[in-house]
Amino acid sequence: MKGKLDRRLLILLAVMAVAVVLRYTWFSGGSGAPVVAATADSIPKAELRLARLRQQAATVPAKEAMLKQALAELEAREKGIIKMDTGPQAQAHLLDTIHRIAGQAGFDARGADQFTEVRALGNDYGVVSVTESFTCAIEQLINFLALLPAEPEIVATNEIHVSGGTDKKKNLQVRLSLSGVVPRSLVPKKKGPGA
Repeated sequence: MKGKLDRRLLILLAVMAVAVVLRYTWFSGGSGAPVVAATADSIPKAELRLARLRQQAATVPAKEAMLKQALAELEAREKGIIKMDTGPQAQAHLLDTIHRIAGQAGFDARGADQFTEVRALGNDYGVVSVTESFTCAIEQLINFLALLPAEPEIVATNEIHVSGGTDKKKNLQVRLSLSGVVPRSLVPKKKGPGA
């Protein structure tokens, strides 16, 4: 019985070997040799491709260093952004800034307040503005404007109206508009057909 099984396996193995040989000789395009890419064309092309890849790989550390530097500069500049949850909170922060700096300059800047809607500033930021009216001496106004650039936030005056006062101390009537940079997320989304 064992000899009969070995004989059947041997015959089956021979039939499979013949089938494999026939498959590769008759059904593979007539030629029994395997198809190989032309070496005369592919080696120089491969060498050029390898050289290009090496050049690109050599620039990666420099590009990574430039990216790290740019991200560090962006982070340093964005420290001046007023980070609040809403536009009215950012406006209140600007009013507090005006009042605090006015106190340092020696006068009270609590007057009529006016707020404007947060507007877009480029593609990535917004700008919030408040307007405050107050009375002060010319020296106090100059001190106020001198203290403003020392603020950690990116704030600037975008409008100042000064008119002479009628009192004996020669105080000025000042209407000052102060703006600050905020994240783009505080800019209201436009609704309607033009949005």
